[in-house]
Order: sequence, then structure tokens, then C-alpha cells
Amino acid sequence: MKTKFAATAIVALMLGLPANAGGLVQPAPEPQVVPEAVPLYTPTADWSGGYIGAQLGYGDVTSTGGVLDGNGSIGGIHAGYRMDYGKFVGGAEISYDVANIDIGTFGDTLDNVARLKLIAGADLGKTLVYASVGAARANATIGGVDMSDNGFEFGVGADYALSDRWTVGGEVMAHRFNDFAGSGVDLDATTIQAKVAYRF
Repeated sequence: MKTKFAATAIVALMLGLPANAGGLVQPAPEPQVVPEAVPLYTPTADWSGGYIGAQLGYGDVTSTGGVLDGNGSIGGIHAGYRMDYGKFVGGAEISYDVANIDIGTFGDTLDNVARLKLIAGADLGKTLVYASVGAARANATIGGVDMSDNGFEFGVGADYALSDRWTVGGEVMAHRFNDFAGSGVDLDATTIQAKVAYRF
């Protein structure tokens, strides 16, 4: 009788082992959901397109014989268009500055300067370094008479992209007006300006 009971107990124990063993299996961990990283904004390196902006800075005027010399503030607006060819950027720009520069002892002043220039530069990603050359026209009041003359300009500058729309920069330009308005005086003007522009 005891032998039969023992055999029955052993069989029951063996039948229960798979269930108990199954109870020892650890559940698989749930996969963790990693939120997708939001990429930081990187300003575009493509400088192609039109732009319009403003500039403000300092101007220094000298002349042959020191007849018309002076310095002061100068600022205005500009607009242009550029094409980005990879490492090279080319374009054209027109600008107009109003000046507050006394260049004589009798109320002589440099009143304004307009320019139409070509631009060639290097695309360094967020930064554009360039040189410019073009035509310039200056208006001045000399001896109580309004005078104007055409000349040329050349300069260097750099722009930095704050975003795909806004840029800031700086530019240095030299201007030359030979025999200004037939006065026999050669007029030179150097400008140093900070710039801001909106690209479209």
C-alpha cells in the first residue's frame, strides 16, 4: 500500500515539475522607446539668392593738397543678388549711403555716395569672405554749390549667416574720384561699415 502511494506521489511530482519550471521563466523586458532627437538648426551654407539690408559706419575723406578733408558717420541701404557655385560665390550689389562728413572750413560736406559693384568670394559655410569692385557716384556741397562726380570703388568684406534668412557682416571700401566735378581736386574716401541683411 505504501509502495503504491509513493509511486503515485512520485508521478504527481513529476507532472508538476513542468508547471513549476515554467513559473521560473523571467518575462522578456519591454523595449524602451527612445524619443527621436530634434536636430539643432544649422544655418545654410548656400549663399544663392537675393537680399536687402542696411549698413552704418565711419567714413574718412582726403584730397590732393588736403583741400577737402574730413571724417564722420555714413550709412544707408543696400540690395543685391548672389550665386553660390560651391566654394565660389559671385554676385552684384547696389548701395546708397547718406553721409554726415564735413570736408572743408566753409560748410563743405560729402552728402551721399551710391555704388554698383560686383562681388566675388569664398563660401566657408556659415561665413562668406569676399572682395568687391565697381562704380561709385558721390554728391558733395563745395563752396555752397552742389557737385557730383563718378568714380570707382574696391573693397573687402565678410558676412556671417545667423539663420537661413538673416546675416550680419562688415565691409571696408576705398573710393576714388579723379578731378572731382572738374575742380582739379582728386577725392578719396574710405568707409568702414557694419551690415545686416535679410535674404529671400
